Amino acid sequence: MAKLILTNEVSGLGSAGDVIEVKNGFARNYLVPQGLAVAWTRGGEKQVESIKAGRVAREHATIEEAQDLRARLEANAVTLKAKTGSEGRLFGSIQTKDIADAVEAAGHGSIDKRVIEIASPIRSVGEYKATARLRDDIVATITLKVVAAK
Repeated sequence: MAKLILTNEVSGLGSAGDVIEVKNGFARNYLVPQGLAVAWTRGGEKQVESIKAGRVAREHATIEEAQDLRARLEANAVTLKAKTGSEGRLFGSIQTKDIADAVEAAGHGSIDKRVIEIASPIRSVGEYKATARLRDDIVATITLKVVAAK
């Protein structure tokens, strides 16, 4: 088993700054190369505090703000315009940064791209769902409408 410090939130494992134990292969082949975690050391305990401080700074200040943002995100669909080829297939795919930019452009407020999760890659026009973890206990479901750019 490998002991690691998460540097980003990983679904099913924990949030940034958490110390976890996972199998060696998962750590060596996925978490560390993707930059999602670093090896735990005694000196790394100082890193944990700075990572947690950064996470707190990125979280929405109060529960009321997060609940208000969740209500706005769930009430209104967010429209994303993308270049498409024939039959509605996109050139590339929609990324979490694109979703965060579209949410801000729609006037719903700003959210960090790192809190947005997409179930599967978005590669064609249509309606999709994404989730945004605004706080540890508040998750918003965002309805995305992907349309062809003219």
